[in-house]
Formats: sequence, C-alpha cells, structure tokens
Amino acid sequence: MEKTWRDAINRVLKESATALHYSDITEQILTNEYYKPDGATPRNNVNSLISSSIKEYGEQSTYVRVSPGVYALRDIQASVTAAAVESEEIISQQDPDTPTTFINAFGMYWQRDLVIWKENPNLYGLSPGSSALINFSKQRGIYLLYDLHSPIYVGRSTNQTIGKRLYQHTLGRLSGRWNRFSWFGILAASDDGTLKEVNPVINESVFISSFEAILIEALEPPQNRRQGDGFNGLEYVQGIDPAIKAQQLAATLNAIKQKLSDV
Repeated sequence: MEKTWRDAINRVLKESATALHYSDITEQILTNEYYKPDGATPRNNVNSLISSSIKEYGEQSTYVRVSPGVYALRDIQASVTAAAVESEEIISQQDPDTPTTFINAFGMYWQRDLVIWKENPNLYGLSPGSSALINFSKQRGIYLLYDLHSPIYVGRSTNQTIGKRLYQHTLGRLSGRWNRFSWFGILAASDDGTLKEVNPVINESVFISSFEAILIEALEPPQNRRQGDGFNGLEYVQGIDPAIKAQQLAATLNAIKQKLSDV
C-alpha cells in the first residue's frame, strides 16, 4: 500500500498505457488497495490533487491534462500523444489559470463531539496524507447538520463564520438534534494552514454544476450513479482538537492513579 494519495495516483498512471479519467484512477486505486481512503469523497481528492499540481507548477508538474478530467504522467511519452498535448494547450487557453468553482475546501460528516464548542470553536481538519491540523473555524460557505447521516438542517455563513454558526446551533432549538455536520467553504487553505480568499470565475455553468455537486455529496441521493464532480475543492478529514486529547490523557492518568490508590 502506498503512503499517500499522490503515490497511489502515480502508481496507477505508471501502470496504465493510456491517460485516465480521475474517476478511473480512483477506482483502480481502491480496487487494487493502493491507498486507504481517508475521506468521504476520494474521487474529488484525486481530481483536486492532480489539477492543483498542474495549476501550481504548469509544465513542471508531474501530470499533463489530456482533456477535461483526463490525466497522464508527463514523463511517460507513451501516455501522451502529440494530439493530446495540442488538446491540453487548447484547454489551457479556454480555461485560464483561475478557479472554476467557488468551493475550495469541504468536510464531510464531521463529528460534533470531537469539537470543544465555544463562540469561536476550533474546527480542525487534515488534508489527505498530512498530519498538520488546519483550523477551518473562520471558513465561510454552506453547512449541513445531521442526525447520524440524515440531514436535518441546511445553513449558510456570510457575515458570520461557519464556526460561529455551528456554535449557535449547540444552544438553539436544534441543540439536541444533531451529532454530525458537513461544510463547504469558499476559502482555500494555504500551505501554512491559513485560509485565503480565492476569486473564482462564476458563470452559469459553474454555478449550476457546483450546486449540483454540493447536493449530491451532501444528500447522497440513491439514484445518482456518480458523485458530484462540479467542483474540485479538496476534502479535509476531521482532526481531533489537541485540547480533547489532553482531556482524555488527564482522565486516563486520573483513572490509573485511582486504581493505584485502591491497591
């Protein structure tokens, strides 16, 4: 099993004689157990990791885009024909170096009890294959509350942050009715863990496809055969607040001391 999503992606593309759509790359990773998924939407993670590399490094990226959603390794010439390279250049001209979505990060089915709730709570997340905690409390966007996996409330955060809005729901009429939440944010996470504004190009197609993707991911309608692919935001898995770990350690030590004193 590979150590990271990127290692698994590279392995699949090396083994393939042709370029592959990111959904096929993901399927091969999961089928061959090249990597254990650490989020609810592995296809989005694969697409985001590859497209982000191409956007950031350009011709120095490990990957080359053959057509929308279809990728190959740049150094394997057998996977990229001259026509494919030409196609990539055309796509690059039509799709400038600007985001094509307003959702840049999201978290799925996070647990309420892994957060210490206060007016500005810490909402810690981890990017795929990383151990560095990122605090998404100041994120803005859309969120959902769940009773287990059944959605019971949809909200938005504009003037207030998602962290504050979620905290308010621990006090109001819904306080005892939810134990999980999902969020979809417009702010992207920088390498240093800070959240930053992104100025996407919003047109009718982007608007509609992004909202379709949010609904598919959040509600999981049984008749939809595909996952939402209207955005390439990166999914972050929930991280445990270090303060909770400290509380758990303190409770364990107290229990040990109590047992020793009873001997």
